[in-house]
Amino acid sequence: MNKKKARAVLACGLCALAFALRVMAQTSARVTSFRDCLNGCPEMVVVPQGRFTMGAPAGEEERENWPNERRGHAVPQHLVTIRDKFAIGKFDVTREEYAQFVAETHRPDPDSCLTLAASGDFISTNGNWHSPGFPQTGRDPVVCVTWDDAQAYVSWLSSKTGHVYRLPTEAEWEYAARAGTTTARYFSDDPAEFCRHTNVGDLDYFEQHPGDSGVNRACRDGYAFTSPVASFPPNQYALYDMLGNVMNWTEDCSNPNYSGAPTDGTAWQSGDCGRHVVRGGSWDMNLSGARSANRRIGAPASYRNTTLGFRVARTL
Repeated sequence: MNKKKARAVLACGLCALAFALRVMAQTSARVTSFRDCLNGCPEMVVVPQGRFTMGAPAGEEERENWPNERRGHAVPQHLVTIRDKFAIGKFDVTREEYAQFVAETHRPDPDSCLTLAASGDFISTNGNWHSPGFPQTGRDPVVCVTWDDAQAYVSWLSSKTGHVYRLPTEAEWEYAARAGTTTARYFSDDPAEFCRHTNVGDLDYFEQHPGDSGVNRACRDGYAFTSPVASFPPNQYALYDMLGNVMNWTEDCSNPNYSGAPTDGTAWQSGDCGRHVVRGGSWDMNLSGARSANRRIGAPASYRNTTLGFRVARTL
Protein backbone atom coordinates (compact mmCIF):
# COMPACT_ATOMS: atom_id res chain seq x y z
CA MET A 1 0.00 0.00 0.00
CA ASN A 2 1.46 3.43 -0.97
CA LYS A 3 1.68 6.27 1.53
CA LYS A 4 -1.17 8.23 -0.04
CA LYS A 5 -3.55 5.28 0.18
CA ALA A 6 -2.36 4.48 3.71
CA ARG A 7 -3.10 8.04 4.84
CA ALA A 8 -6.55 7.84 3.27
CA VAL A 9 -7.30 4.56 5.05
CA LEU A 10 -6.09 5.99 8.35
CA ALA A 11 -8.19 9.13 7.88
CA CYS A 12 -11.26 7.02 7.08
CA GLY A 13 -10.69 4.90 10.19
CA LEU A 14 -10.31 7.97 12.39
CA CYS A 15 -13.50 9.47 10.95
CA ALA A 16 -15.40 6.26 11.69
CA LEU A 17 -14.04 6.19 15.23
CA ALA A 18 -14.96 9.83 15.76
CA PHE A 19 -18.47 9.17 14.48
CA ALA A 20 -18.90 6.16 16.79
CA LEU A 21 -17.70 8.14 19.79
CA ARG A 22 -20.04 11.01 18.90
CA VAL A 23 -23.03 8.65 18.68
CA MET A 24 -22.10 7.11 22.04
CA ALA A 25 -21.81 10.56 23.60
CA GLN A 26 -25.18 11.64 22.19
CA THR A 27 -26.82 8.44 23.44
CA SER A 28 -25.30 8.88 26.89
CA ALA A 29 -26.48 12.48 26.99
CA ARG A 30 -30.06 11.38 26.28
CA VAL A 31 -30.13 8.68 28.95
CA THR A 32 -31.18 9.56 32.49
CA SER A 33 -30.78 6.88 35.12
CA PHE A 34 -31.42 6.78 38.85
CA ARG A 35 -31.66 4.45 41.83
CA ASP A 36 -34.16 5.10 44.66
CA CYS A 37 -32.13 3.28 47.32
CA LEU A 38 -28.81 1.50 47.66
CA ASN A 39 -29.93 -1.81 49.15
CA GLY A 40 -32.13 -3.78 46.80
CA CYS A 41 -33.31 -1.03 44.46
CA PRO A 42 -32.64 -1.65 40.75
CA GLU A 43 -31.04 1.02 38.61
CA MET A 44 -33.74 2.64 36.46
CA VAL A 45 -33.57 4.28 33.03
CA VAL A 46 -36.01 7.02 32.02
CA VAL A 47 -37.51 6.06 28.66
CA PRO A 48 -38.42 8.90 26.28
CA GLN A 49 -42.11 9.20 25.52
CA GLY A 50 -43.23 8.55 21.99
CA ARG A 51 -45.17 6.25 19.72
CA PHE A 52 -44.31 3.07 17.87
CA THR A 53 -45.81 0.29 15.81
CA MET A 54 -46.27 -2.71 18.07
CA GLY A 55 -46.28 -6.28 16.84
CA ALA A 56 -44.76 -8.42 14.11
CA PRO A 57 -44.90 -7.12 10.54
CA ALA A 58 -46.29 -9.34 7.80
CA GLY A 59 -43.88 -12.11 6.88
CA GLU A 60 -41.57 -11.80 9.91
CA GLU A 61 -42.64 -14.99 11.65
CA GLU A 62 -42.45 -16.95 8.39
CA ARG A 63 -39.03 -15.52 7.51
CA GLU A 64 -37.74 -16.40 10.98
CA ASN A 65 -39.16 -19.96 10.77
CA TRP A 66 -41.19 -19.44 13.92
CA PRO A 67 -43.20 -22.65 14.56
CA ASN A 68 -46.66 -22.64 13.00
CA GLU A 69 -48.40 -23.35 16.30
CA ARG A 70 -46.86 -20.22 17.86
CA ARG A 71 -47.61 -17.83 15.03
CA GLY A 72 -50.31 -15.18 15.06
CA HIS A 73 -49.96 -14.04 18.68
CA ALA A 74 -48.11 -10.80 17.84
CA VAL A 75 -50.63 -9.44 15.32
CA PRO A 76 -52.24 -7.26 14.17
CA GLN A 77 -49.63 -4.53 14.17
CA HIS A 78 -51.01 -1.37 15.74
CA LEU A 79 -49.83 2.12 16.63
CA VAL A 80 -49.23 2.69 20.34
CA THR A 81 -48.68 6.08 21.94
CA ILE A 82 -46.96 5.82 25.31
CA ARG A 83 -49.25 7.95 27.45
CA ASP A 84 -47.28 8.02 30.69
CA LYS A 85 -43.65 8.92 31.19
CA PHE A 86 -41.97 5.91 32.76
CA ALA A 87 -38.67 4.36 33.78
CA ILE A 88 -37.72 0.73 33.37
CA GLY A 89 -35.00 -1.40 34.96
CA LYS A 90 -31.66 -0.99 33.26
CA PHE A 91 -31.12 -4.68 33.98
CA ASP A 92 -33.18 -7.68 34.93
CA VAL A 93 -33.65 -7.86 38.71
CA THR A 94 -30.52 -9.58 39.99
CA ARG A 95 -30.09 -12.31 42.57
CA GLU A 96 -28.54 -9.90 45.06
CA GLU A 97 -31.41 -7.43 44.65
CA TYR A 98 -33.97 -10.19 45.10
CA ALA A 99 -32.05 -11.54 48.09
CA GLN A 100 -32.45 -8.18 49.83
CA PHE A 101 -36.21 -8.41 49.33
CA VAL A 102 -36.29 -11.96 50.71
CA ALA A 103 -34.18 -10.96 53.72
CA GLU A 104 -36.38 -7.99 54.61
CA THR A 105 -39.73 -9.74 54.07
CA HIS A 106 -38.76 -13.23 55.28
CA ARG A 107 -40.36 -14.67 52.17
CA PRO A 108 -40.19 -18.48 52.28
CA ASP A 109 -38.28 -20.40 49.64
CA PRO A 110 -40.28 -22.23 46.99
CA ASP A 111 -39.68 -25.97 46.76
CA SER A 112 -39.92 -26.51 43.01
CA CYS A 113 -38.75 -25.02 39.74
CA LEU A 114 -38.70 -26.23 36.15
CA THR A 115 -35.23 -26.46 34.67
CA LEU A 116 -33.72 -27.64 31.41
CA ALA A 117 -32.36 -31.17 31.20
CA ALA A 118 -29.58 -32.20 28.82
CA SER A 119 -32.33 -33.20 26.39
CA GLY A 120 -33.52 -29.61 26.17
CA ASP A 121 -36.80 -30.51 27.87
CA PHE A 122 -38.04 -28.85 31.04
CA ILE A 123 -38.11 -31.10 34.11
CA SER A 124 -39.38 -30.38 37.62
CA THR A 125 -36.76 -30.10 40.37
CA ASN A 126 -36.68 -28.89 43.97
CA GLY A 127 -34.65 -25.84 42.88
CA ASN A 128 -35.40 -22.26 43.78
CA TRP A 129 -34.17 -18.72 43.13
CA HIS A 130 -30.88 -19.19 45.04
CA SER A 131 -30.35 -22.79 43.93
CA PRO A 132 -31.48 -23.05 40.30
CA GLY A 133 -29.24 -26.01 39.44
CA PHE A 134 -26.37 -24.10 37.83
CA PRO A 135 -23.83 -21.57 39.11
CA GLN A 136 -24.78 -17.90 39.32
CA THR A 137 -23.24 -14.74 40.74
CA GLY A 138 -25.15 -12.10 42.67
CA ARG A 139 -25.20 -10.05 39.46
CA ASP A 140 -26.92 -12.77 37.44
CA PRO A 141 -30.65 -12.29 36.88
CA VAL A 142 -32.86 -13.97 39.43
CA VAL A 143 -34.78 -16.96 38.03
CA CYS A 144 -37.35 -19.42 39.40
CA VAL A 145 -39.65 -16.51 40.26
CA THR A 146 -43.37 -16.45 39.53
CA TRP A 147 -45.54 -13.51 38.49
CA ASP A 148 -46.83 -13.52 42.06
CA ASP A 149 -43.23 -13.36 43.36
CA ALA A 150 -42.53 -10.41 41.07
CA GLN A 151 -45.66 -8.64 42.30
CA ALA A 152 -44.55 -9.14 45.90
CA TYR A 153 -41.14 -7.68 45.03
CA VAL A 154 -42.55 -4.53 43.41
CA SER A 155 -44.95 -4.08 46.34
CA TRP A 156 -41.99 -4.26 48.75
CA LEU A 157 -39.99 -1.88 46.57
CA SER A 158 -42.88 0.60 46.53
CA SER A 159 -43.18 0.53 50.31
CA LYS A 160 -39.43 0.84 50.72
CA THR A 161 -39.02 3.86 48.41
CA GLY A 162 -42.36 5.66 48.58
CA HIS A 163 -42.68 5.41 44.79
CA VAL A 164 -45.05 3.17 42.87
CA TYR A 165 -43.11 0.34 41.27
CA ARG A 166 -44.74 -2.28 39.09
CA LEU A 167 -44.05 -4.70 36.25
CA PRO A 168 -43.77 -3.07 32.82
CA THR A 169 -46.79 -3.30 30.58
CA GLU A 170 -46.35 -5.37 27.46
CA ALA A 171 -46.44 -2.25 25.28
CA GLU A 172 -43.85 -0.49 27.46
CA TRP A 173 -41.64 -3.55 27.31
CA GLU A 174 -41.69 -3.75 23.50
CA TYR A 175 -41.26 0.01 23.14
CA ALA A 176 -38.20 -0.15 25.41
CA ALA A 177 -36.81 -3.25 23.68
CA ARG A 178 -37.12 -1.77 20.20
CA ALA A 179 -35.54 1.51 21.34
CA GLY A 180 -36.58 3.28 18.16
CA THR A 181 -35.79 0.40 15.80
CA THR A 182 -38.31 -1.28 13.48
CA THR A 183 -36.26 -4.36 12.62
CA ALA A 184 -36.78 -7.79 14.16
CA ARG A 185 -33.97 -7.06 16.65
CA TYR A 186 -32.16 -3.98 17.84
CA PHE A 187 -28.92 -5.65 16.72
CA SER A 188 -27.73 -7.84 13.83
CA ASP A 189 -29.78 -10.67 12.35
CA ASP A 190 -26.58 -12.55 11.41
CA PRO A 191 -26.36 -15.80 13.45
CA ALA A 192 -22.57 -15.46 13.67
CA GLU A 193 -23.00 -11.98 15.21
CA PHE A 194 -25.57 -12.93 17.85
CA CYS A 195 -22.97 -13.95 20.41
CA ARG A 196 -21.55 -10.43 20.46
CA HIS A 197 -24.92 -8.97 21.42
CA THR A 198 -26.86 -11.31 23.70
CA ASN A 199 -27.01 -14.58 25.62
CA VAL A 200 -29.20 -17.13 23.82
CA GLY A 201 -28.93 -20.82 22.93
CA ASP A 202 -25.51 -21.21 21.26
CA LEU A 203 -22.61 -23.68 21.15
CA ASP A 204 -21.83 -23.17 24.85
CA TYR A 205 -25.45 -23.93 25.71
CA PHE A 206 -25.52 -26.86 23.28
CA GLU A 207 -22.57 -28.57 24.97
CA GLN A 208 -24.61 -28.74 28.19
CA HIS A 209 -27.88 -29.58 26.40
CA PRO A 210 -26.94 -31.78 23.41
CA GLY A 211 -30.50 -32.95 22.96
CA ASP A 212 -31.68 -29.45 22.00
CA SER A 213 -31.27 -29.37 18.24
CA GLY A 214 -32.70 -25.90 17.62
CA VAL A 215 -29.79 -23.81 18.87
CA ASN A 216 -27.45 -21.38 17.13
CA ARG A 217 -24.28 -23.29 16.27
CA ALA A 218 -22.64 -20.36 14.48
CA CYS A 219 -20.92 -18.86 17.54
CA ARG A 220 -20.22 -18.93 21.29
CA ASP A 221 -21.32 -16.26 23.74
CA GLY A 222 -19.33 -17.69 26.67
CA TYR A 223 -22.32 -18.79 28.77
CA ALA A 224 -24.15 -22.11 28.96
CA PHE A 225 -26.67 -20.71 31.45
CA THR A 226 -27.44 -17.17 32.66
CA SER A 227 -24.82 -14.44 32.42
CA PRO A 228 -24.17 -11.51 34.77
CA VAL A 229 -26.12 -8.43 33.72
CA ALA A 230 -24.17 -6.01 31.48
CA SER A 231 -22.14 -8.86 29.97
CA PHE A 232 -23.34 -7.76 26.52
CA PRO A 233 -23.87 -4.32 24.94
CA PRO A 234 -27.10 -2.41 25.70
CA ASN A 235 -29.69 -1.34 23.18
CA GLN A 236 -30.15 2.24 21.98
CA TYR A 237 -31.98 3.18 25.21
CA ALA A 238 -29.09 1.86 27.34
CA LEU A 239 -31.10 -1.19 28.46
CA TYR A 240 -29.40 -4.56 28.81
CA ASP A 241 -30.48 -8.11 27.94
CA MET A 242 -33.79 -7.14 26.38
CA LEU A 243 -33.57 -10.07 23.92
CA GLY A 244 -31.55 -12.59 25.87
CA ASN A 245 -30.43 -13.98 29.24
CA VAL A 246 -33.91 -14.38 30.80
CA MET A 247 -37.44 -13.72 29.64
CA ASN A 248 -39.48 -11.10 31.52
CA TRP A 249 -42.89 -11.18 33.14
CA THR A 250 -45.19 -8.30 32.15
CA GLU A 251 -48.21 -6.82 33.89
CA ASP A 252 -50.72 -7.77 31.19
CA CYS A 253 -53.38 -10.45 31.28
CA SER A 254 -52.99 -13.11 28.61
CA ASN A 255 -54.75 -12.58 25.27
CA PRO A 256 -54.21 -14.67 22.12
CA ASN A 257 -53.45 -11.70 19.85
CA TYR A 258 -53.65 -7.90 19.73
CA SER A 259 -57.30 -7.59 18.69
CA GLY A 260 -58.72 -5.02 21.14
CA ALA A 261 -55.36 -4.28 22.78
CA PRO A 262 -54.84 -0.88 24.49
CA THR A 263 -53.15 1.72 22.30
CA ASP A 264 -51.94 4.06 25.06
CA GLY A 265 -49.21 1.87 26.57
CA THR A 266 -51.26 0.78 29.59
CA ALA A 267 -51.63 -2.83 30.73
CA TRP A 268 -54.32 -5.03 29.20
CA GLN A 269 -56.43 -5.81 32.25
CA SER A 270 -58.97 -8.09 30.60
CA GLY A 271 -58.66 -11.56 29.12
CA ASP A 272 -57.23 -14.50 31.05
CA CYS A 273 -55.94 -12.68 34.14
CA GLY A 274 -54.83 -15.87 35.87
CA ARG A 275 -52.19 -16.04 33.16
CA HIS A 276 -49.79 -13.41 31.88
CA VAL A 277 -47.62 -12.47 28.92
CA VAL A 278 -43.88 -13.14 28.91
CA ARG A 279 -41.51 -11.16 26.71
CA GLY A 280 -37.88 -11.29 25.61
CA GLY A 281 -35.26 -13.94 24.93
CA SER A 282 -33.48 -16.36 27.24
CA TRP A 283 -30.23 -18.29 27.55
CA ASP A 284 -31.77 -21.37 25.90
CA MET A 285 -33.73 -19.66 23.13
CA ASN A 286 -33.26 -20.30 19.44
CA LEU A 287 -32.72 -17.31 17.18
CA SER A 288 -36.24 -17.23 15.77
CA GLY A 289 -37.64 -16.44 19.22
CA ALA A 290 -35.19 -13.68 20.13
CA ARG A 291 -37.17 -10.87 18.47
CA SER A 292 -38.62 -7.60 19.75
CA ALA A 293 -42.13 -8.58 18.61
CA ASN A 294 -42.16 -12.12 19.96
CA ARG A 295 -44.52 -12.80 22.85
CA ARG A 296 -45.31 -15.87 24.94
CA ILE A 297 -48.89 -16.04 26.12
CA GLY A 298 -50.69 -18.09 28.76
CA ALA A 299 -48.06 -18.38 31.50
CA PRO A 300 -49.83 -19.09 34.83
CA ALA A 301 -49.13 -16.59 37.60
CA SER A 302 -47.65 -19.45 39.67
CA TYR A 303 -45.29 -20.64 36.91
CA ARG A 304 -41.55 -20.65 37.59
CA ASN A 305 -38.60 -21.89 35.59
CA THR A 306 -34.89 -21.21 35.17
CA THR A 307 -35.24 -19.13 31.98
CA LEU A 308 -37.76 -16.65 33.39
CA GLY A 309 -37.12 -13.54 35.49
CA PHE A 310 -38.36 -9.96 35.49
CA ARG A 311 -37.46 -6.29 35.42
CA VAL A 312 -39.39 -3.48 37.04
CA ALA A 313 -41.01 -0.25 35.87
CA ARG A 314 -42.04 2.99 37.53
CA THR A 315 -44.44 5.67 36.30
CA LEU A 316 -42.85 9.12 36.60
